[in-house]
Amino acid sequence: MNRVAASAPAVQVIESVAPDAIPYDELLAGQAPVILKGVAADWPLVRAGRASGDAAMDLLKRFDAGRPVVAFRGAPEIGGRFFYTEDVSGLNFSGRREPLSALLEEMRSQVDVAGAPSFYVGSTDLDTYLPGLREENDLALNHPMFAAHPPLASIWIGNRTIASCHYDMSHNLAVCAVGRRRFTLFPPDQVANLYPGPLEPTPGGQVVSMVDFAAPDFERFPGFRDAMATAQVAEMEAGDLLFYPAMWWHHVEALGPFNVLVNYWWNTSPAWLDTPQLTLLHALLSLRDRPAAEKRAWQALFDYYVFGAPERAGAHLPQAARGPLAPIDAVQARRLRAQLLNRLNR
Repeated sequence: MNRVAASAPAVQVIESVAPDAIPYDELLAGQAPVILKGVAADWPLVRAGRASGDAAMDLLKRFDAGRPVVAFRGAPEIGGRFFYTEDVSGLNFSGRREPLSALLEEMRSQVDVAGAPSFYVGSTDLDTYLPGLREENDLALNHPMFAAHPPLASIWIGNRTIASCHYDMSHNLAVCAVGRRRFTLFPPDQVANLYPGPLEPTPGGQVVSMVDFAAPDFERFPGFRDAMATAQVAEMEAGDLLFYPAMWWHHVEALGPFNVLVNYWWNTSPAWLDTPQLTLLHALLSLRDRPAAEKRAWQALFDYYVFGAPERAGAHLPQAARGPLAPIDAVQARRLRAQLLNRLNR
């Protein structure tokens, strides 16, 4: 049992939203998690899953393109928690590429079998691996921002599994299509209280919290009590849609014997901007271990050039002299990237 979710307040729930009237502007403006109840209730995949897990698997198999997916397996002892070994020297599960239909048949044979292994297929591109599924199982992405920033639609498949608490760099629309899901969410400022693990390897591509939400060790992770005070929990039934903003930490539990989630990631930043994760890695290399006084000075420079108002640093300069202090466009991005590569390669 997730002890955090047992005491956390519920995420805001909005009822009776029409599938073609999702309030995207309000969701982004609110910058907080929200459940839109039953928005995807009429999806054929949702209806099949409500009938049975077998029916949902059969529907998925009809769209299988035959491309091997990356499937992860964990021994019964991990309890569905795809994580690290006890000494954090490796991961407690294995992965390999295999046909989706064959995996579904193996999962079918293990549904609700005592001592069954944990199965997990994460973040698999819908249009590539299950072409045609979205023709009848899709959100109404009818906001102008999606024309400029098309979402990445992915599917997640498994039995009772746990994705340890992590963050993503994009906004997320997550549809519980089959089974039940529980998201436990934290605002970005809780990073220190969530005790992030190694930068690599990671269980699923992102840094995860080292705290076991079922049995938090408060002696080892005392700040986690403060994180718990900020948590919100989203209990999702099939057909529910959860929105949460970029950089929110989320711990995800699949609670049914067979579970499918469809999600849409998108970001409204220009495509030519680099990922800030690269900036973080370079900052570790160039800043973290400098003397404290120097770090404070660099912090002031970053506040001025990066985290302050974007127009401030170049406002007093002639337009032609602003260079990268002006708004970054595709041309300026290429120039900056070339300068960085040249300096890094010295």
